[in-house]
Amino acid sequence: MDALAVILEQPEKLALRRLPLTDAVAGDAVVDVAWSGISTGTERLLWSGRMPNFPGMGYPLVPGYETVGQVAEAPAGASVRAGQWVFVPGARCFGTVRGLFGGAASRLVTPADKLLPVDGALGERACLLALAATAHRAARGIAEGERPLVVGHGVLGRLLARVAVAMGAEPTVWETDETRRDTDGTYACLSPEADFRRDYGRILDVSGDSAGLDGLVARLAPGGEIVLAGFYEAPLSFAFPPAFMREARLRISAEFRPDDLAAVTCLIEGGRLSLDGLITHRAPAARAEEAYRTAFADPACLKMVLDWRDAA
Repeated sequence: MDALAVILEQPEKLALRRLPLTDAVAGDAVVDVAWSGISTGTERLLWSGRMPNFPGMGYPLVPGYETVGQVAEAPAGASVRAGQWVFVPGARCFGTVRGLFGGAASRLVTPADKLLPVDGALGERACLLALAATAHRAARGIAEGERPLVVGHGVLGRLLARVAVAMGAEPTVWETDETRRDTDGTYACLSPEADFRRDYGRILDVSGDSAGLDGLVARLAPGGEIVLAGFYEAPLSFAFPPAFMREARLRISAEFRPDDLAAVTCLIEGGRLSLDGLITHRAPAARAEEAYRTAFADPACLKMVLDWRDAA
């Protein structure tokens, strides 16, 4: 088998070409891809060549970890079956070409137990499950009635605010770009300068701003926690005395786990979490290079999705 795949040959040099796929072995499923999302966090760093040293890092590579498709072949006894819609959090099936994260291709071979069944009615919105699960991972521990601060109102910040609302919290969101301060009406979004609170018990930062920690510490209540949920390319530092005076806690939220995917799936199925209104741009896979440039350069682009359904 082979597949049409997005290949980052080197920073800012992207190609779309056919690659032979690793043969499926026991336990593997084959998935025909319908849509894949473009991450403006980690994939932007891969695109620009600024990704810090990371396991498996190197070029050429196939990016993508926000993929949705239908199972073409499934092993006997697997939890998925042929014809079922699934979310694929990446794959490593391209031989000598690295899969980091390997989901941006027309067909994938991956262990069946890595696939998450999804409702086909979600369509392209199911590409957002990875970010929703990432938000859920960062939000763990939020209590009903809590009033946390979310820093950043891109797709991940919006999902984090929605997950917090689903948990019964009343989040406030900061966004420096005025054009991105629209909300779904369940929480407030404002500029940092317009917010005078300095008693946040929990601040969840998805801005990716490595220089912003001192400003966040200044807004913490005594014993408060800062959760770093973005991806930071530069070293992080902060002044110790203000953090010491507040007995501040710092937590780094890692990538999502299978239980996070399961949890957000339940929230979506129960009508408590919506994925609507977050995909703003779409492009056929044949226009992948243009799509990646738009995703990384156009401030109006919250989420770009590639459509693989007509890929030859």
